[in-house]
Amino acid sequence: MTLSGKLTKKLVENLGAGRHGDGNGLYLVVDPSGARRWIVRVVVKGAKNKKGAPLRTDFGLGGADIVTINQARERALEYRRMAKQGLNPRFNAQREIPTFEEFAQQVHIERMPTWKNAKHGQQWINTLRDYAFPKIGRMPIDSIEQPEVMMCLSPIWIEKHETARRLAQRIKTVLDVARSKGFRSGENPVTAIKEAGSLPKIKAKVKHHKAMRWQDVPAFYADLKTRVAMSAHALRFTCLTGSRTGEVLGMRWDEIDLDARLWTCPDERMKTGEEHRVPLTDEMLSIIEPLKALKSEFVFEGQKRHRPLSNMSMLMLLRRMDVEGVTVHGFRSTFRDWASEVANAPREIAEMSLSHRVGSDVERAYARSDLLDKRRALMERWSMFVSGIEGKVIKIG
Repeated sequence: MTLSGKLTKKLVENLGAGRHGDGNGLYLVVDPSGARRWIVRVVVKGAKNKKGAPLRTDFGLGGADIVTINQARERALEYRRMAKQGLNPRFNAQREIPTFEEFAQQVHIERMPTWKNAKHGQQWINTLRDYAFPKIGRMPIDSIEQPEVMMCLSPIWIEKHETARRLAQRIKTVLDVARSKGFRSGENPVTAIKEAGSLPKIKAKVKHHKAMRWQDVPAFYADLKTRVAMSAHALRFTCLTGSRTGEVLGMRWDEIDLDARLWTCPDERMKTGEEHRVPLTDEMLSIIEPLKALKSEFVFEGQKRHRPLSNMSMLMLLRRMDVEGVTVHGFRSTFRDWASEVANAPREIAEMSLSHRVGSDVERAYARSDLLDKRRALMERWSMFVSGIEGKVIKIG
């Protein structure tokens, strides 16, 4: 039987924001954002509101992009029949099983507050969008089993192994949440595939950032010091602090205490998710103090006012200087080699200077000091080496 109403498919697609009736309690709700969903208003026989009047209740029937107008009318009719019998549709209607894509999108929204930053959250859903949704996105979440997961992973398992590994983890998360909410039962197929060894083992190749030899840094730094571009200032500061690109370029003046000679990088910009204090040496201060006159929000301002330099600015400077085979991130490795081979710095001091976590969770719980004074001595010596300044040997450790 084909049910009829006031709305048409064309109206459903084009009506503006508001609540549009189809008849018999069925409405199309269009949000200001353009999102469209179906609701049905029913009066459950015998149900009363606080004033004793018949209780009218709205029930969602799904998004209009997924639920067609005919499906919405059929569901609305089912809900009205139950209401006339005194049955509350909320507890008696057959539960609608969401598709994998619908449920994954909901998991993404629910976890937004937990992402380290917006970029990471977007990467999470983009992986599913590119490699899972085209193949299993429209399938009910309770019908995803090992063959469907393999259909997503197999084509990219070898050529894009890291992406495939992340995809597997994200599919597993979606299916785990679906099980916790009663939409699935049994073992997670991603776990079963892993335990069965259904996919070939891939030996991951460790890729290191190309680094400059520590012996070559003083000459490079001397050349860099003759340049006046903002990218040159930022690169000098990056070399001296051993910090990551994003930490340096995102640095704001309110993070710097010139009197205490200290830069405190907030947790949201740190890879570890923990605040990191960087001791500032004379050479570092000589770079940033003159920039204060620019009165910018960021220490290393880019071409746009109150906006930082682009992420590529320092790498492009290296290319203009004809420095090949070296990355900006590689200077962290350069510093680490020097700290071991020249300064003989204790491992925990060198690692903490690079904001690496040292020891197990238990060890870190008891060793709460960030060894700032000892790290300051190491950074002073590194600054003197890089800038070619002869000075007294500073004992580290």
